[in-house]
Amino acid sequence: METRQITGVYGEVSGLPAPVTAHVSEEQHPEIRMYTVTAEWSQSNLVRGSRLHYTQRWTLIADINDHKSITTVLPTGPCVPVSGELLSAVSPVRGVRAVVRDAGGLQFLEIWDHHGLQKCLNLTGLNKHGRVYGDAQFGCLSWSRCETKLLYVAEMTKNTSTETNDEEYVLGKDRSVYCDDWGEALTNKSVPVVCVANLQSVTISVLQGVPPDVSPGQALWAPGSQSVFFIGWYHEPFRLGLRFCSNRRSALFKLDLDGRCECLSGDNQSVSCPRLSPDGSTLIYLQGQVFGPHNQCQCLQQLDLMSRETSTLLDVVNRPQTGEFAGVYEALASDCWSADSQRVVFSSACRNWRDLFMVDRRSKKVSSLSDNPLPDPPPPPPLPPPPLSHLHHLEHKREPEGLSDVFKVYGSWKLLTVQKDLIVVSCSSPNTPPTLRVGFLPSAGEIVTWKTLQQPVTTFDFHWTVLDVKPAPAEDNTQYSGLDFGAVLVKPPRSLSKAKTPLVVFIHGGPHSQFPAEWNCTAAGLAKLGFAVLMVNYRGSTGFGQDSILSLIGHIGSQDVKDVQRAVLTALQSDTALDPKRLAVFGGSHGGFLSCHLVGQYPDFYRACAARNPVINAATLLGTSDIVDWRYTSVGLPYSYDQIPTAEALAAMLEKSPITHAAQIKAPVLLMLGGRDRRVSPHQGLELYKVLKSRASPVRLLWFPEDGHSLSRVDTQADCFLNTMLWLHQHL
Repeated sequence: METRQITGVYGEVSGLPAPVTAHVSEEQHPEIRMYTVTAEWSQSNLVRGSRLHYTQRWTLIADINDHKSITTVLPTGPCVPVSGELLSAVSPVRGVRAVVRDAGGLQFLEIWDHHGLQKCLNLTGLNKHGRVYGDAQFGCLSWSRCETKLLYVAEMTKNTSTETNDEEYVLGKDRSVYCDDWGEALTNKSVPVVCVANLQSVTISVLQGVPPDVSPGQALWAPGSQSVFFIGWYHEPFRLGLRFCSNRRSALFKLDLDGRCECLSGDNQSVSCPRLSPDGSTLIYLQGQVFGPHNQCQCLQQLDLMSRETSTLLDVVNRPQTGEFAGVYEALASDCWSADSQRVVFSSACRNWRDLFMVDRRSKKVSSLSDNPLPDPPPPPPLPPPPLSHLHHLEHKREPEGLSDVFKVYGSWKLLTVQKDLIVVSCSSPNTPPTLRVGFLPSAGEIVTWKTLQQPVTTFDFHWTVLDVKPAPAEDNTQYSGLDFGAVLVKPPRSLSKAKTPLVVFIHGGPHSQFPAEWNCTAAGLAKLGFAVLMVNYRGSTGFGQDSILSLIGHIGSQDVKDVQRAVLTALQSDTALDPKRLAVFGGSHGGFLSCHLVGQYPDFYRACAARNPVINAATLLGTSDIVDWRYTSVGLPYSYDQIPTAEALAAMLEKSPITHAAQIKAPVLLMLGGRDRRVSPHQGLELYKVLKSRASPVRLLWFPEDGHSLSRVDTQADCFLNTMLWLHQHL
């Protein structure tokens, strides 16, 4: 296997675009009704070492007598590159587009209409606030209904603070005072403020009245545009990492423009994703527990803005039965309401899949929208039929009764938007890159008629199957007995050679996340280069109910390790084409933690290991991680802000860490570390590196000084893939 071949394969699989957002507009004419779907896509470019964004637009013509029947899809125009856009939003009535743009180190607010650029405000030059937030945790850009004001969140500047003496700051007294931020991927985001741009007076104002112990984000206008809703995260006594953590104490607030602020949700809860109904009567949001698992099943709350009564629309699902809705685990799309304000659409993990659901507020019934027994004709080149083992393991039953889902092609349905009752989704599977599809919300007793707008440039003849795995009796969790888990197996195309296929065990991080049966360019690259890939959703993964998540607490390093090993044995027993003598483990974060555990606990079973930013010694990580609460929770200990480490706590963390098995490691280990990782200090990987070097064990370390925990830079990802493939080829 040569470097040129690996680079070529990675360029092919990583360069396939994926839709990230979508918007729907509608026009009614005497004879026809037209819908315009605009999608923004992201595409990695290895030559430039960056991610490019572009937009594409489709015009859909519907029957005037049946607006849910699309008769014609006009050919799309060329892709339009998008440069420097941090945030964008289309106004609800006139369709005017607002953009916050980064350009030359400055930030601008631009207003675009049908005649071109209407207004441009130099936000940096106005100096009312610091950098605008564009992240998924705090960021927002919301039009008022009157379309004269815009709402967004930015970092506070010193001159907006009521507590800082500007003269003392300039003279240097407070210049070096430490101010903590919100951790991994949110560095330098510390004190957010809610800002309003008045487009009539062309002025920017920072709203006053936010409680001083709260950091606001995810803001949106309340009906009437005289007040705003926002989520506030409590930051006293200090901030904990927020990215990938839905368990931070927070609340839903309403802030009047005159500075009056009130809390609308309960105390000691974690809330996020406020979404206002089209009729302005109801606000929904997600709610979960504080501390504990950093990602867990959440309930969907609804607040009646007239009566001020809050009720639960969807509760936490503790233990779903096969074929049942498994709960809400993902953020809500920005636009997720039906036009009649009675239904909510969302995507969520469901066992080894990502599914598309709709909940009716009147009946609280949850329906799956993602299956269609009469799918679109397969695109050129034709997709291979799913293998029989895949058909055997499909879990969901769909309406109408009696129709099976044997035609199911996509393992993942991700909601982009629902507007004018038109749903826009991104669908994929391990052998099918993201595909843009649309369909109208169904009436009672009907199913969605899906129409594909954009097929992927290519599909792949990988074979994939979903495995259901049950722990051995000795591996059952007595507190949460009877839980099972799953895995997704991807195999390369059948070859004429009779040689068995090497297997790479790909383990997700989190640990409370999921590997759905979706497009994954790393797994696709491995399969393209001749490796089978087993992606394991061990107990504690999302999509299997809250009991599964809770079962892992206090059992990391044992239950999850045994689950991965059990999944590997199950795959080897069910598929004799896999080579039991050529096995490797590969994962990042908690997946790297498990990879290093596996080669230590089963030293004669695996022949190679590749780990990205792995947790190696939880005891030494305690003082450096931005999520110190998880260090305690993961080993079954309670956490409080005033916690002081004890010998017993540190001993429990050490006992569950891979470093305790390092002396038994025989497999060559490749470590890939981000120098700016705030979640898992790169010194974790260095600790294992030194242990292995001292024992003359084969080990190689790649250091990426400008990257963080996710190792997400385009050039870093390409480097990691190349080195991992060469490592696996050398040692398998």
